[in-house]
This record gives sequence, C-alpha cells and structure tokens, in this order.
Amino acid sequence: MIQKWYDPFTTGEWARRTFSFLNLGILILTVAFGVSEFRFDWCEKLVGTYLMATNDFRPETGALWETGRQTSNAHKSLNRIITQREDSRRSAQQAESFSLLVESLGPGEWVTLEKEQFKTLYLSLSPGIGRQLIDPAHLVWLLNGNITDRIFCEGLMEGINIYFIDSQNRVIRQIDLKKNTILEIESRNAPVQGKLVEIEAFSNRIYPAAKFFDAIFKLPIEMISELMVDPDLLLQQEGTIQQVGIWNEADGGYIKLGFEFEYRGENRVLMIQAREWAVWQLSLILKGDDQ
Repeated sequence: MIQKWYDPFTTGEWARRTFSFLNLGILILTVAFGVSEFRFDWCEKLVGTYLMATNDFRPETGALWETGRQTSNAHKSLNRIITQREDSRRSAQQAESFSLLVESLGPGEWVTLEKEQFKTLYLSLSPGIGRQLIDPAHLVWLLNGNITDRIFCEGLMEGINIYFIDSQNRVIRQIDLKKNTILEIESRNAPVQGKLVEIEAFSNRIYPAAKFFDAIFKLPIEMISELMVDPDLLLQQEGTIQQVGIWNEADGGYIKLGFEFEYRGENRVLMIQAREWAVWQLSLILKGDDQ
C-alpha cells in the first residue's frame, strides 16, 4: 500500500522515521561523546590548554576594573588641574598688587595680563618705588606705544617673571620680581614704629626737621623734586615731623630718607626714596651748616 504525502503517519511510519540510520548514528555519537567526556575529561583539558596558551594575552583578574578606576581618577585629576589653573588665571587677572599676583600663580603657571591691569599694578606702588621697577618713560612707551602686543606673566618658585612681547613674538622687555623683593617694595609705604635713633643705618646722619628743610629750600626747585619723590606719602601721615635721617647706603641710584613723625605721644618713621645725586648735594649743604 502506497502512502500519500497528505495521509497521516501510521505507527510503522513513525517507527521507521524514528529509528532511521541517521538518527541512530547521531544518538550513538552523542552517547559516545558524553561517555568519553565523563571517562577522560578531555573537554576540560582542551579548554584548560586553550586558556593556558592565551593566558599572556588576557588581563589579570580585576585588571579591567583597575584600569577603569585609574581612568576615572585620571579624569578627576585632570578636571581638578584645569579648575585650579582657571582659578589661578582669574585670581591673577583680578590682582590689584604685585604681591597678590605672586600669590595667585604657582611655579610653571602662565597668565596674560592686560595693559590696563599692569598700569593698575604699577600705580599701586609709590612713584619712587615704581621707578626702581621700571623707568616711567620706558613704561609709557611699552604700554601706550605700538611696540607691545601682549604681556605674559610666569609663576616661579621664588617669584614671577613678566614679559612684554611684540607682534613677532619677541621679548622686548623682561621684569624679574622675587617674592622677597615684592614684599619689601610694598611694605616701604608703611611707617615703622619707633625713632630714627633706633635704626642703626641712620646713625650720625640724623638732623632736626627744621634744619633739614632749611637745607632743602637752598637747592634748585628741580632738585627738590628728586628729593621728594613721594610727597603724597608724607602728606598722608598724621602728626609733626621731628627729625629726618639719611640712610648710609645707596641702592640702585636711590637713598632712603627717614622722616620721624610724632603723633599723640607715639613716634614712627616713614621712609621714602630720593635720588642719590640730589641727596649728596643736600648732604653738602647740611655739612656746611654744621661747620
């Protein structure tokens, strides 16, 4: 009897299809595979051999996690550095004195200064002290002429360097400022409690105020301005001038003059800078009056 394709399978047909040579072969191979694996563990050995062969090319246990952690820390450190540098740049550009500028910049940090800001920093110093930093005529040309393209400030361990750069990226002027020098410069405007006789550098060169000013008024007017470089500092002080002393050493073409003020029973000394050559002319008059 011939069975049509659309006829339902009979029991014999199911048995013939189920126990065909292909199905029996697959069954025998599967059983043999399972028995051999249980008997010889060749599958585990094969996987182990593969893992050993590729061990050098695979990361250690937890290495991926460690790499991820290090990457995250690196990103955080980078963001912190960028934030710190941005804060330093902002603080430097808002500084109103050279000491604040030094404090805001760490070693190796750079910031661009606007010309107007440098003018503010320079004008925060008294005229006599500012002249020691840079000659006023030269500064006027650097800031108001057409020679300076930009100003860079570099932070150092011991202070700062300021560079005036032209349009061809050449350094046309460099100012080196040490921390100690800046603090000394900016502290010169503050009077010192005490008397001139207590400062050894004025020893034997202290004169009564009336005698000192009488000698000044004997000099030409243009010379007096070189002695009173910072008259505003004197005018800001309260009290009366008792004595005036002349420092015994010159520094960079200047000599210190010490003015002793008395106010409400207290004495203090204010030091200003005077041109060395003018001080020597004044000293000749003072010595002549002593004779």
